[in-house]
Amino acid sequence: MMRIITSILAVIATLSLAVQPVAAQSILRDAETEALFQDMVDPLAVAAGLHKGAIEVVLINDPSINAFVAGGQRIYVHSGLINAADSANEVQGVLAHELGHIMGGHVIRSSEGMGKAANISILSMLLGVAAMAAGAGEAGAGVMAMGQQAAMGSYLSFSRVQESSADAASVDYLSKAGISGKGSVAFFKILQNQEFRYGYRQDDDAAFYRTHPLTGDRIQRLQADFEKDPAWNKPPDPDLERRFQRVKAKLYGYLASPAATLRAYPDYMTGIPARYARAYAYHKDARIDKALAETDALLKMDPDDPYFLELKGQVLLESGRPADALAPLRKATEITGNAPLIAATFGHALIATEDVSHFNEAESVLKKAVARDRENPFAWYQLGTVYAAKGDMPRARLASAEQLVMTNRPAEALQNAQAAERGLPTGSPDWIRAQDIEMEARADLDRKRDRN
Repeated sequence: MMRIITSILAVIATLSLAVQPVAAQSILRDAETEALFQDMVDPLAVAAGLHKGAIEVVLINDPSINAFVAGGQRIYVHSGLINAADSANEVQGVLAHELGHIMGGHVIRSSEGMGKAANISILSMLLGVAAMAAGAGEAGAGVMAMGQQAAMGSYLSFSRVQESSADAASVDYLSKAGISGKGSVAFFKILQNQEFRYGYRQDDDAAFYRTHPLTGDRIQRLQADFEKDPAWNKPPDPDLERRFQRVKAKLYGYLASPAATLRAYPDYMTGIPARYARAYAYHKDARIDKALAETDALLKMDPDDPYFLELKGQVLLESGRPADALAPLRKATEITGNAPLIAATFGHALIATEDVSHFNEAESVLKKAVARDRENPFAWYQLGTVYAAKGDMPRARLASAEQLVMTNRPAEALQNAQAAERGLPTGSPDWIRAQDIEMEARADLDRKRDRN
């Protein structure tokens, strides 16, 4: 009997995989990449009736070709998708599809599909057990097996309807934004080639066991709809495309082995994407002179590009030369108007000089960074370091609590929040924030106890 229940629970657990939140995956953060994603998704958000900045795109370190939503107004994109895409227009097609899931409330509604499937499983289990009790063991087992298949089929059908709905919405958003759907069709063809490569069946029987409609069918429907749209033959945005190729090469250089990067971007390639990728490869391989030669070549092309300045500062800082990193990082921070991720690196460089005359500037820079981007544990950690160096231990504990609660360390966050609360003026904004973190940490601990 326990084996039967376990198998039924396994079916229900399998169905729940489609709506699991982001977990155990590392988020990749980069100021240039996030600015590009925002500019790519904003026109789609406006087309969907939202305002600019309403949708956030988050990059996940995962080599598979995928993107998903997990509640809220965030789209999660795997690094493997960026690597596989050939153009910015292709990625915009993916973003339009995921936006369709958000606007359709599909994550919330997934519980409907799971609930229906679970009810089918439970009913079949009860009928099967009743048949077994009546002496019809084989018939009872057959009822339960058929019930599990029906439950899975019910949920998969529900999922395919949602995917078709998101496809249709993507056509509408791209059209209203005046963006060609050629990239969307091209990316589905990339996915189809992957399926052929790995031997996925494409017949109607296989369609029953898929969470998505057959890719070939999707391509036909999308192309038929997109070709009717006036934007079908509209050229892609050249600025977005230029920025995408930079970011794609930058990401490849950051994630791939140095040897792989240097094979993909050999020395005879002298454009910005190639130099970007090689700078990361040489830096990872501790060939600092070569890494700096690439950053200097980039800055020769554009001395005021904040992201080239940021990269040079990062190479200098991480190679043990924080004082030399200050000038490029300060300039990058100023040009971007204190972009939080760049400002956080600049603040770190100021602290790393171990020159107390830099600490007031570091505090100012880091406070601006966390004010604009509170979900930045690295900046909070650096700010706590400054406070501690200046002897302001209550605020150092508060900054540590901020960093710990967002890195899923609630017990330590609770201890630091309580210590901060005891040392801060009662009723002050920082004192109130310490109380908020304390409550958040306690809630996280309660959830963990409930799960155990």
